[in-house]
This record gives sequence, structure tokens and C-alpha cells, in this order.
Amino acid sequence: MCEWLDASARVVALTGAGISTESGIPDFRGPQGVWTKNPKAERLSNIHYYMSDPEVRRLSWQSRLDHPAWQARPNAGHRALVNLERRGKLHALVTQNIDGLHQQAGNSPGKVIEVHGTMHEVVCMSCGWRGPMQRVLERVRAGEEDPPCESCRGILKSATISFGQSLVPEVIASAMQAAREADVLLAVGTSLQVYPVAGAVPLAKAAGARIVIVNAEPTPFDNVADAVLSRPIGEVLPALCGSRART
Repeated sequence: MCEWLDASARVVALTGAGISTESGIPDFRGPQGVWTKNPKAERLSNIHYYMSDPEVRRLSWQSRLDHPAWQARPNAGHRALVNLERRGKLHALVTQNIDGLHQQAGNSPGKVIEVHGTMHEVVCMSCGWRGPMQRVLERVRAGEEDPPCESCRGILKSATISFGQSLVPEVIASAMQAAREADVLLAVGTSLQVYPVAGAVPLAKAAGARIVIVNAEPTPFDNVADAVLSRPIGEVLPALCGSRART
């Protein structure tokens, strides 16, 4: 499989929560996932509950204060994808994650397509104002349980895509176009159950790409993949992407 990446000019990585679990950020659907262990937590990620229930918003802001991503650091899997970019192989990095660890590891922001947004910014649901998350979290620490937008007093929310909220069409279009252009699609730490992003796999396959899936649990596309690896991501990706930058 290493030779597939070596021979490729356009590797597209598709990453999900599994690549960040080794950094201490729990996934959602796995055996130890946030929603598996506490199904009520899913309400906090539903846009309808969030917009209509002040108590859900209060709990959401408390959850954001304590989110493990603020202390998380990129792991060997993230760094392997940086190495792939430095080798000139990485065409695009499509991520379902909102933690920003790919950019923190060193991947170029222009290469990263965040299909579910970012937790590092907030957005006003009324006027569209955007700003840094940490500034609003300081207001929560100072005693504001549900801080409103300072411009219009509208509801603030993390700049992420919640259940029931529309994806950004331009972002999805970029992700799908990248899949069509891939020589190799490397799906890492994703259950491949969430659409339309999961559709990148058959799209890339139809365009002639090799499909490599690295995930602890089986996925719906294992039968069409050219290779399926279930070993720890922090072991597999450095081996696939090269242990050091090549010139």
C-alpha cells in the first residue's frame, strides 16, 4: 500500500473522529463514544433543541468550556498527514472533525476542507457575525450562561454543523470535487455512515481511485475498498505516509 501513495500525485484524506481519539477526544458512535455512553448528549448537537431551549444552550456552553479539544495535541496520525503534504502527495484533506488538530499539526489551511465547520469560532444565528470562540467562552466564565451576540443580541452558536442544520453547499462541492480528482482516497477514523461526506468513497472509486480504509470498526464500504486496516491509526498512518519527509 505504501507504493500506492508513493506512485500517487493526488492523495485525498478523509478523516473522522477516530483520528482524534488518540489525542484524547472521544468519538460519538464508537463503543466509548459520547452518544453511546450518554444518549441525551445528542440533544446538545441538535439545532432545533439548541434554538428553542435556553437550558440546552446553557448546557452546551458548559460543555464547550470543558471540551477536551482545548487541551488536545496532534498525534502521530495527524503528523503523518502533514508529512504526506510535505512530500507533495496530499491533494486535499477532507475532515469531519471540528477540533482544528490538522491545522495545529501543520497541514496548510488551504488543503483542509472542514465539512462540519470549526469549534474555534462562533457564529450569530441572526446576523451572521463570526468571531473567536475563546472570547465568548471568557464571557461564560465571567457568568453569562447563554451569551448573546454583542451586535444584535441574537443566539450565538459554535461555527459547527449541528444535526438538522444545512451543510454549506460550496464546502461539500469542494470535498466531492477533491474525491473525483483522487488517485488514492485514504479514509481514516470515520464510520463512513454520515452523508453526503461518505459518498466521497464511491465517487472516488468510480473515478478510478484506490480506496484505503483505516478504521477500528467495520464500515459500509469495506467491500469496495482496495485495503482495509483496523490497527491503531497512530501506527498505520506513519507507515503508510512515510516516516520522514522525502525530497
